[in-house]
Amino acid sequence: MKLPHLLSFPGIGADDMGYLSVVDQPGAPFEVKRVFWTYNTPETIVRGRHAHHRTEHVLLAVTGRIVVLTEMPNQELQTFVLDRPDVGVYIPPCCWHTMQYSAGAVQLTLASTPYAEADYIRTYAEFRRVCSSQSS
Repeated sequence: MKLPHLLSFPGIGADDMGYLSVVDQPGAPFEVKRVFWTYNTPETIVRGRHAHHRTEHVLLAVTGRIVVLTEMPNQELQTFVLDRPDVGVYIPPCCWHTMQYSAGAVQLTLASTPYAEADYIRTYAEFRRVCSSQSS
């Protein structure tokens, strides 16, 4: 079973001119099929609160700070603080996750599948029921 973990992407450039980070194959842990971003999220809102049957994600804080909490089917909890645009967190399938944003944070998400509502596990009870067999 794959676990959530941090990924570093190379920063090309210098302090006096700025940086560029690139995600390409084989640098990404999967073939990217969808890209989306989240912005203007109030600091009091917790987003996510779901898992996926098949989709893998990489979450990056393009700007600001994002606190990502993950829970695997075996109830292993991890906290990741994303506050650099060249570091992301890998979210595997069957990983319950939430995100909380600082003011002005922008999250870029790379996904392994096109959007499909049927891939979402929307309630915690369903997550525990569906994914518990994968905790071994």
